[in-house]
Amino acid sequence: MDYNRIPILIGCGQVTQREPDPNLALGPLDLTAAAARQAAEDAGGGNALLSSLDTIVVIRSFSDTSWRFASPFGRASNPPKSIADRIGNSGAKRHIYTYPGGNMPQWCINRLGEKISAGEVDAALICGGEALATQRNARRAKVDLDWNEDAGGEPEQWGVATRGWNENEERHRMAGAIFAYPLFENAIRGHKGRSISEHLTAMGALFAGFSDIASRNPLADRRQGYSARQISTLSADNPFIGFPYTKLMNANAYIDQASSVILTSVAKAKALGISEDRWVYLHGCADAYDHWYISDRHNFHSSPAMRVVAQEALEMANIDISAIDKFDLYSCFPSSVEIACREMGIEEEDPRGLTVTGGLPYFGGPGNNYVTHAIAEMMNEVRKAPGSRGMITANGNYVTKQSVGIYSTDPTAQPFAPKDPVIYQQAINDHKGPDVAEIAHGLAQVETYTVMHDREGPSYAILFGQLQDGRRFIANTPEDPVLLQNMVDQDFLGVQGQVVNKDGQNIFTPV
Repeated sequence: MDYNRIPILIGCGQVTQREPDPNLALGPLDLTAAAARQAAEDAGGGNALLSSLDTIVVIRSFSDTSWRFASPFGRASNPPKSIADRIGNSGAKRHIYTYPGGNMPQWCINRLGEKISAGEVDAALICGGEALATQRNARRAKVDLDWNEDAGGEPEQWGVATRGWNENEERHRMAGAIFAYPLFENAIRGHKGRSISEHLTAMGALFAGFSDIASRNPLADRRQGYSARQISTLSADNPFIGFPYTKLMNANAYIDQASSVILTSVAKAKALGISEDRWVYLHGCADAYDHWYISDRHNFHSSPAMRVVAQEALEMANIDISAIDKFDLYSCFPSSVEIACREMGIEEEDPRGLTVTGGLPYFGGPGNNYVTHAIAEMMNEVRKAPGSRGMITANGNYVTKQSVGIYSTDPTAQPFAPKDPVIYQQAINDHKGPDVAEIAHGLAQVETYTVMHDREGPSYAILFGQLQDGRRFIANTPEDPVLLQNMVDQDFLGVQGQVVNKDGQNIFTPV
């Protein structure tokens, strides 16, 4: 094979900052540059490698993604150019800033692999960082930071700009991950036939394994090693956020973390003198997406896209799931792990483990960039056991955008040539759920639901239901404290009631 056309990963870097003083802490760009320099050192290439990069990709920050995390301290106009300036790179031809999505680090690896195999890229950096802990500390201390930066020019943008919810979902306050994933979780509970208490116990047991890995990872933010009981038991420090999720079942976004990986062709790595014991090959990869808006899903307990990308990546690698030695399953909430296990055909108690980092609630959930950490950690894992194989799953939006990568130090047996996703995407698109009634009236029953909580307790409910004619609708309930508490204490899946539309908002009242 042509060494100029074989993509490899040669360096990785991760940084976790725990500086409590916002005046001393590094901002997100400086953290990201530190991780990039660390990746170059990991590869053994140093400044020469950084200056040779022709492509710099920065994963979109959470402050540029969500209103919940918007920075009051300004922003960078061209983050990849700002990183290039910090690491002494003046020759990169492409400065790329991604659109949102937890899938984007793996998606970018897959795209860059294709570009290296096409001879369009020689050496590329993928990096990202968050300083939301420092941002929060500064706001609480009333410290005014200046994170405005104009490096000049406009970055190229990769990915999909479309937001993850539609206007009808937004009218019913379903406009973010903390609102969407608990809807999946209750649907999973119903599909498994569990009571509320049984499912809480099972979720605690699932995430206790993640917390255990985090307790042994010096880069993890929460290293306490929470037990299954601690994770699933309500307390003042572990309240419900969106029922049935306790705080310890939610991705932990308020951290300062950055990570990076460097890709080159084999020929470029040889020219730079990068030792072969640093090389990691991408054996299989795939990308797909489920129906963009969760109102259109066939059901709320599965992901056809997750199933397809796992199958396609394994087929490309010419192996089956039993040949994988390590996993890192995207773990923003339990439902993302449970769905991945179901679609990939592995047990939630798989002895190989489901994470190499500790997962988003315990290692840390640095916005769209978590998977860059997972890839970096998987590179370390397969290097420690040459010839082993590691699989990464990456999830964007609300069990929507799915990406998979399979990594090993073993060279690939064939040229890097992933299948065009268009080939398998159409079958997913054709598998659509019930028609949606934006304005709903009549008798109906609950398909799935969640009760959002604030500091005082249950605040409001979001649910999906079906009318007698089979159409689906999204609704809220009356904001009756007794009703909301009943929806937490009792199983409301399948409950019947009456839905009416008032001023564009569907209101479901149970019988």
